[in-house]
Amino acid sequence: MDTESTLNYVNSTAALLGLPMNTARAGRVAAHLHRTRVMAAALDAADLPAAEELAEIYCPAAFKPNKIVDYQL
Repeated sequence: MDTESTLNYVNSTAALLGLPMNTARAGRVAAHLHRTRVMAAALDAADLPAAEELAEIYCPAAFKPNKIVDYQL
């Protein structure tokens, strides 16, 4: 995906979602999205052994209400 395709994607998506997007803002969003895509592709291309991959995805512990929370509700 080149820079022009990214800009077209940003403009199309903004129109679909009804987001106000002037030309300058669309250009900035497209540039940021394009840089992010390039960084992600570089990371994806790296051949990392399993020991060097990220740990499992963070999953927060279940919320346990306490007496203070029960009182506030």
